[in-house]
Amino acid sequence: MAISPISPESAPPPYPHRHLLGIEGLSPDDISQLLDLSEEYAEQSRGRGRKLSTLSGCTCINLFFENSTRTRTSFELAGKRLGADVINISVGSSSIKKGETLIDTAMTLNAMHADVLAVRHPDAGAVKLLSEKVNCAVINAGDGSHEHPTQALLDALTIRRRRGHLRDLQVALCGDIAHSRVARSNIYLLQTMGARVRVVAPPTLLPPELERLGVEVFHDMRRGLADCDIVMMLRLQRERMQGTFVPSIREYFRFFGLDYEKLQFAKPDALIMHPGPMNRGVEIDSQVADDIDRSLIHEQVEMGVAVRMACLDLLAHGVREAGAL
Repeated sequence: MAISPISPESAPPPYPHRHLLGIEGLSPDDISQLLDLSEEYAEQSRGRGRKLSTLSGCTCINLFFENSTRTRTSFELAGKRLGADVINISVGSSSIKKGETLIDTAMTLNAMHADVLAVRHPDAGAVKLLSEKVNCAVINAGDGSHEHPTQALLDALTIRRRRGHLRDLQVALCGDIAHSRVARSNIYLLQTMGARVRVVAPPTLLPPELERLGVEVFHDMRRGLADCDIVMMLRLQRERMQGTFVPSIREYFRFFGLDYEKLQFAKPDALIMHPGPMNRGVEIDSQVADDIDRSLIHEQVEMGVAVRMACLDLLAHGVREAGAL
């Protein structure tokens, strides 16, 4: 049975941004507002009445130029749980694939009168360009190697629910930093919220602009994991690599894959994360990934729905309020 829409008295305060294109530039208050509402949705989703009518009458479109079962499905589920009309556009069979430009796509989407558009695109900056041409709110669901803001938010929510806070935690991001939009968004968010961030990777998998982000850099897992509270492994994104970045998968796992031998250098209660999809035996050992006491990987997936519900809620209400002015 659908739950009634949020009343004006209990509705979340207006979000100060029309779009969610990245974490960079968000204030601690902006991030906390998203996390706090996500926390409410996480608890609500675990209850019996999961179907809401908060966004009844709203249209949410998922436009994915890259395949992503996990992210697209969670956006779809988030919209449906809020009572929105959800449309998934398959780029592989659409006019976009046949040569339609991004500007033409924007004109088509404007004609649909959508409220929120979630976009994943292989090129950095493409989502921002689209946001400048459409009348609705836009959520960046990942653009090239630039940012993936909702992933960083769900990672932060997962950590906060287990640790109670983010401030002063020591977080290690390990693996393919150079090609990871997840790493970039997490660095921005964690540092904004007072956590200390270090990256652990071979020199070939580090981006040249890393120094300006203010993180500690390590090329040895044992030194890099020392005294860490959170160990976040990142996928080796071979589809984005042009050239040889690692000698072999076997060698990569030997030096940079997470197993219990390397994990012992972190704090005894250090928690393990991975944004998925995992390459078992490449970035992480299966026993470590499935450790029921220390792995948060399955909880990350669950929190993804709650975070995307919060983002859709706040941005859709912003669009409606702007239209009512």
